[in-house]
Amino acid sequence: MESLRELYKIGKGPSSSHTMGPVRAAQDFLEKYPSAVRFSVVLYGSLAHTGKGHLTDEALIQAFAPKPCEVIFDCEQTDLPHPNVLEICGYGADGAMLGKIRYLSVGGGTVRAEGEPARPVREVYPFADFGEIMRYCKERNCSLDEVVSAFEDEKIGEFLLSVWKSMRETILRGLRACGKLPGKLGVERKARTLFETVPEDEEPEAREQRLLCAFAFATAEENAAGGTIVTAPTCGASGILPAVLYYLSTKHGYSEKRIVAALAAAGLVGVTVKQNASISGAEAGCQAEVGTATAMAAAAISRLFEASVAETEYAAEIALEHQLGLTCDPVGGYVQIPCIERNAVAAMRALSSAQLAKILAGTRKISFDTVVETMYQTGKDLSERYRETAEGGLAAIYRGCH
Repeated sequence: MESLRELYKIGKGPSSSHTMGPVRAAQDFLEKYPSAVRFSVVLYGSLAHTGKGHLTDEALIQAFAPKPCEVIFDCEQTDLPHPNVLEICGYGADGAMLGKIRYLSVGGGTVRAEGEPARPVREVYPFADFGEIMRYCKERNCSLDEVVSAFEDEKIGEFLLSVWKSMRETILRGLRACGKLPGKLGVERKARTLFETVPEDEEPEAREQRLLCAFAFATAEENAAGGTIVTAPTCGASGILPAVLYYLSTKHGYSEKRIVAALAAAGLVGVTVKQNASISGAEAGCQAEVGTATAMAAAAISRLFEASVAETEYAAEIALEHQLGLTCDPVGGYVQIPCIERNAVAAMRALSSAQLAKILAGTRKISFDTVVETMYQTGKDLSERYRETAEGGLAAIYRGCH
C-alpha cells in the first residue's frame, strides 16, 4: 500500500481528477519537453464531459502559461483505457511536434502515462488489505496510528499536522466567505448562514448537527470555488473528514496529537480503498469518493473515541456499505450540486457509523474488505451515465444549467 503522502494532497479545487491530476500531467510533460513553445491538450471521457464545470481547461492553460495551450473537448471517443484521459502534444518553434503523451487521471490527483503499470507511487505498507492490517495490530497489540509510525518516514507526524492545519484553515475561510460560487449555476454559499443562524427553538442535538454541516459546507464550498483544500481522499469529498475532526476538536478540545492519530487511522482506510478498488468518481461513481471519505471519517472518529481496531474497522464498513451504488451526477459538471450537500450529509453519517460500531462491533457479519470489493464491482456495473459523465441523473434532468 502507498504512503499517506500520496493520499492527502494539499492543492486547489474543485476536482482532484479533473484539475489537480491534469495539472500534474502538464508539469510532467513540461519536464520532458522543456523546449516546446506551445501545447495542445485533448480531453476524453469524463474530462471532456465535465471538464468545463470542473475548470479543467482553465487549470491546464494556467499550468502551461505563459506558453500558449489549446484545450479540445472530445466527447465522442469511447474506446478509452480509463474514464479520465488527456492527450498532451508539444510543438517546437518550427511548428513540428516534439512529443505526445496520453495520461490517465486515476483519482486523488494521481496521474500516470498510458502504458505505465498501475502501481502505487510510494509503496510503504506490506499489506494487501485491511484484514492484514488488523492481524498486524492484533499480533503486536498496537493501534492504527502506530502502524503508520512504524512504516512511514520519521516526519510523517509533521506531515499529518500540516494536513490538519490546512484543513482547519480551509474551514475558517469557508465560514467567513459569502456570495455566489463561480459558474453558471449561481449557487449561494451557505456555510456562514448555517454557522451563524440559530433557530429560536433549536435543540442541542440539532445545534450539533447544524455545526457539523456548516463545517462540511465550508470546505466543500471552498473546493467548489477553486480554493486550497486537502484531498481526503479527493477534492469532491474533501469536506467530510475535516468537518468531523474540526467539530470534535472544538467540542472536546482534542490535542493536535490526537487529531494526527485520527488522520493516520483514516489514511489507512483510504489507501486500502485506493489499492483494492478506486477513489475516482469517473471510474466507480460517487461511492468511491464520498463513500470512501465517509469510511475514513468514521475511522478517524473511532480513533478519537479510543475505539479498538476492530470497532474502527466496523465503523468504516458501516460507513461505506451504506453508500454503495451512490452515483456521480454533477449538475452542469460543477462540483456543487449535489456534491456540497452530500459532504454534509456524509459527515453526519460518519458520526453515526462510529457510534453504532462502538456498541455493535461484536455482531458484525462482513468485513470492510468485502465492502470495498463490492463497492468496486458495483462501480463497474454502474452505467457510464452515472459515473461523473454529467449525462445521467440530476445532471441530465438539469441539463439546461450548462
